[in-house]
Formats: sequence, C-alpha cells, structure tokens
Amino acid sequence: MCAKRFSQGSGPTQRQLRVAEVIRHRLAEVLARGDVHDPDLSRLSITVSEVTTSPDLKHATAYVMPLGGIGAEDALKALRRSSAELRHQVAGGLGLKFAPQLKFELDGTFDRMDDARRIFNDPRVQADVAQPDEDDDAADDAQ
Repeated sequence: MCAKRFSQGSGPTQRQLRVAEVIRHRLAEVLARGDVHDPDLSRLSITVSEVTTSPDLKHATAYVMPLGGIGAEDALKALRRSSAELRHQVAGGLGLKFAPQLKFELDGTFDRMDDARRIFNDPRVQADVAQPDEDDDAADDAQ
C-alpha cells in the first residue's frame, strides 16, 4: 500500500499541496509588502500563481509573473538573487524541520490563456461551435 502512495504517477500528497499553498501565500505577502532588501524587487508587483514542492518538502518551485508581464526576465533574475532572503522570510511559521529551498520560474499560464482566447475568438472556430454536430442530431433522433 505505501509503495503505491509514493509512486511516480500518484501526484502530490495532501501535505505537499497544503505546504505549497502556505508558501505561496507567505511569498505573495512578503513580495506585496516589499520586505525584500533588493530595490529591483521592491518596485515590482509580482504575482505568485502557484508553488509546487518536492515530496520531501525541501525544495519548492514558485511560478511567478510580474504585473503585465513587463520585465519578466529581470524580475526572475531579481527573485533568484534574493532567494536566500525570501527563503528566510517565508520559512518563519511554516512549522517544517527544514526551510524549503526556493526556485523561481516564469508562469506560462497567462500566455496559454491568451492563446486559448485568441483561438476561441477566431471566426472559423465560432462558426464551428455554432453548428450542431451530426452525432448530436443522431442522438436526439434516437430519443
């Protein structure tokens, strides 16, 4: 039973999800308050959209994006430069034996959402969605 719980395909545990969410909230608070001593980070508004943790909770990856996506690479460099300070500030109150090592990645979710909106707004796609499927008509006739 335990071997299956920790297998590769089982996904994150409830504890991993809970700790990741607490880290996300604390990191967002620290960045919003401007408690970091890096002037590049202090002037940016950064969204922390998701945090994932390793199974042993020693590593956490935060997916971030500056407001409007402007200066994303510079923000990422500043976050990586300040990761030790952010780790210290986030770790307080987590109740973990070890403070997780923070890694930062740009969040591509916003770009994918824009691509999906663009696709759904395409007149050809809207025309296709507006037309009933032949399968739907056959199912309606059978009833």
